[in-house]
Amino acid sequence: MEALTDQLVAVLLVSLRIVPLLAFAQPFTLLRVPVTVRLMLSISLAAWLVAGNPEATWRAPFWGAGLPMVVIGELFLGVTLALALQLAFAALLTAGRAIDIQAGFGLAVLVDPTTKNQLPLVGTVFAYAAAAIFFAMGGPQDLLAILDASVANVPLGTASISGDPAALMTYIAAVFLMAVGLAGMVLLVLFVLDLAIAFLSRTLPQMNVMLLGFQLKAVATLAVLPLAISMSGALFLRLMRSALEIMPLLIVR
Repeated sequence: MEALTDQLVAVLLVSLRIVPLLAFAQPFTLLRVPVTVRLMLSISLAAWLVAGNPEATWRAPFWGAGLPMVVIGELFLGVTLALALQLAFAALLTAGRAIDIQAGFGLAVLVDPTTKNQLPLVGTVFAYAAAAIFFAMGGPQDLLAILDASVANVPLGTASISGDPAALMTYIAAVFLMAVGLAGMVLLVLFVLDLAIAFLSRTLPQMNVMLLGFQLKAVATLAVLPLAISMSGALFLRLMRSALEIMPLLIVR
């Protein structure tokens, strides 16, 4: 009976590593999945991890560390894992927002039906493209392997609030640089159009430059954006791969 209790408690504790990923991290928040289903999936995956790692979970002396501290440590570990994906998609949304402002789409926003948040128009396209590549490249399988490794390397009751700030800063710089690279072609075209319209305004001051600029840049964005996305598959793949590669470095004991 005591062993069964330890297993049930271990399942609930390990689920705290998974819930932040499924509940708050993109690309999972881009899917309209009921909260109950997300919770059941988290508990099911936690039960799988506990069954596969008994020595690091329910047989580990986690009671001695104090249940509240174990809960905080497990929840922090889950938030840390979710942070890697969140930063990658935040970089994509930021780059998309820059295009929106340059193209005149700044007033247009999309409401995510899952989180009810307002998202940039082009940034949403980038996010869904990255999500498609994440699932196509086997990201969920890699994520399961990372979760299994986290249980083996950081048993219950041993998680701590620490890490490698240098690795995290390097990762943040890398993902935002790749996001700017994704948006670079569109931003370059919009910049050239801005220069051309500025010269026109000097030679034809009676022309409604603002109205002309909005129309030209909107058409140029719609024309160049599909080309930019189709030519940036390697960058999308590298961006998602970087998010998965940084996760083991953020897992600390």
